[in-house]
Amino acid sequence: MTIGTKSVLYGAHCFFLHPWFVAWGWWKLYGFPWDPRLWVAFFVHDLGYIGKPNMDGPEGELHPMLGAQIMSYLFERPRTRAWGEFTLLHSRYYAKALGLQPSRLCMADKLAITLTPAWLYLPMVRATGEIHEYRAHAIHRLNGNEAVSPGERQRILGDEASWYEGVQAYCGRWAWTHRDGKADTWTSDSRERATLIHGVWK
Repeated sequence: MTIGTKSVLYGAHCFFLHPWFVAWGWWKLYGFPWDPRLWVAFFVHDLGYIGKPNMDGPEGELHPMLGAQIMSYLFERPRTRAWGEFTLLHSRYYAKALGLQPSRLCMADKLAITLTPAWLYLPMVRATGEIHEYRAHAIHRLNGNEAVSPGERQRILGDEASWYEGVQAYCGRWAWTHRDGKADTWTSDSRERATLIHGVWK
């Protein structure tokens, strides 16, 4: 079973837990999500991780495509792409690669991290093994990122619990700063990759 599949089944993107935290994040940022199409987006946006051999590597970063295709199929008329694009751009890095701004779904998705308690999140990502990739990437993405506060940087470089506290703090600030469509200048557009070693991209 690939790490992406494990993440969707019982990890960070668990299909029966993560969407509720995304909905909660949306509620805090924009008010209660009355539109039923939003709820579908909450539940399908990360399904593209299924079958992926990594979370943040070349394959994992393409995960928004499946959810976007599902939303387009269900809710779009010919020549419109609103819901597909809304779901496609829930990833900051995929949006950056396309030269576009993240959608509001991205803001809710990032705020969801701050709402997911460590006692729930950490055991899940330890069980799947994805925590190793996330921590390696967090260190990689600190380089040249002036938006990370000194306190967040210190925590991210600490133990697992401290790392998650730092990520939560940073993601919360990012979500609230960009909630109204402010241009995302925090996310790096660097696509430099090293060799995959022990299942972790650096």
